[in-house]
Amino acid sequence: MSLLARLAPHLPYVRRYARALTGDQSTGDNYVRVALEALAAGERQLSESMTPRVALYHVFHAIWCTTGANLESSDQSLESFGDASRRLLKIAPRSRQAFLLTSLEGFTPSEAAQILDTDVSEVEQLIAAAQAEIDAELATEVLIIEDEPVIAADIEALVRELGHRITGVAATHDEAVKLAGDQRPGLVLADIQLADGSSGIDAVKDILKQFDVPVIFITAFPERLLTGERPEPTFLITKPFQPETVKAAIGQALFFHPARDRHAA
Repeated sequence: MSLLARLAPHLPYVRRYARALTGDQSTGDNYVRVALEALAAGERQLSESMTPRVALYHVFHAIWCTTGANLESSDQSLESFGDASRRLLKIAPRSRQAFLLTSLEGFTPSEAAQILDTDVSEVEQLIAAAQAEIDAELATEVLIIEDEPVIAADIEALVRELGHRITGVAATHDEAVKLAGDQRPGLVLADIQLADGSSGIDAVKDILKQFDVPVIFITAFPERLLTGERPEPTFLITKPFQPETVKAAIGQALFFHPARDRHAA
């Protein structure tokens, strides 16, 4: 199989990563182009100990690190980027890489460690550092839709620990829609099955009719959302949940949601 055939399925994703890493599509594409040229010329090789996708990102990372800012235009400044890109570019480069590899590209910490030529422990530290910066900047109002008081209290504590504010805790569909209408949330954390037999899914649909807001479903019934039909939720956490999983999902949902900047403005 030719080199191009091996890498073709992964090229759109490494371009996406490069764009997010640099904050600019043309700059990101330049890095990808140089990485592919290095592979074609034999200056770089795909590691046989890695999967093709991990190996491609590993080569891209090596090119990005060695060329530094040489491929970036001299007149670029943070003001030329959107808010999400500016937030990313403020994060230290290595933390930015670890965060994007795991949150945007879906690599495991172990795979990210291979790509970054480090160990899992450092990757986890880098992700935590990036997450802390993101959480501090993205503080917002959060609506919790959860009918079990103990679980609701646990989620509320996690949300407050991250520096966010609670607009309310709803146990039913009607409560959730009313609370959202009274004070627009910047994030919704929703269960599926609610106290009076109503649906958290329906509550979220009705809230999204009013305004665009990121949603994280936290549920013991993930199969009700993972039906194969589109759209499916981007963020879905299964109960019982790990606190760190919820914290990471909150940061990612706020960071990457396209309406975040418009709401913040």
